[in-house]
Amino acid sequence: NWSSTGSTTTPRLQHTATLLNSSNVLVTGGQQSSVYLNSCEIYDPSTRQWHTTGSMATARNSHTATLLTSGNVLVAAGGSMGVAVASCEIYDPSTGQWSTTGSMATARYGHTAALLTSDKVLVTGGLQSSTYLASSEIYDPSTGQWNITGSMATARNGHTATLLTSGKVLVAAGGSMGVAIASCELYAPSTGQWNTTASMATARNGHTATLLTSGNVLVTDGQQSSTYLTSCEIYTQ
Repeated sequence: NWSSTGSTTTPRLQHTATLLNSSNVLVTGGQQSSVYLNSCEIYDPSTRQWHTTGSMATARNSHTATLLTSGNVLVAAGGSMGVAVASCEIYDPSTGQWSTTGSMATARYGHTAALLTSDKVLVTGGLQSSTYLASSEIYDPSTGQWNITGSMATARNGHTATLLTSGKVLVAAGGSMGVAIASCELYAPSTGQWNTTASMATARNGHTATLLTSGNVLVTDGQQSSTYLTSCEIYTQ
């Protein structure tokens, strides 16, 4: 059953929500009508209420927000005022404040971010203006810098990136040149390279991917052209 809970202070879409180690939830950025937001809020499950926290230096949407092993949150790239940005910021839950960190080599939005077993963060694909990206970058929290790593075979956005139990990352489907695709790729952190893996039966973008306790990955729904999908598929390692 569902029940209502506290409302956010600011309505927003294309924001992020990240579960913190405290069990609170950090919501960052997004868009309200034509206004890009830098405001952030914290949800406290014990009180079922929201409160504002420090604002980012750069308003953005379609970014990523990744919980690091330190407990801090890395916000990477996104769109701001209709333009892709490369800037990145770190949120410290202990202070409620943001600090800037190294910028990405390539500005992008609509990308994915996956925390690797090395504690580094892999960012893949996305869009820059009307250009679909195949490039990938690795963020190292110990240096606060980004390094370019191997590029995917297929440029894409609206895809998913899932850390597998093997330590590899599965990128599934997405959109490329305005068309939904079914191709999938595996990133090996040990080599920094991508290899193609089995394609999905149905091309899709805007879907979700969930790592199951079995180690398999469940992909659900999404869109193919103007068709909204109900189909689901399982990827087996």
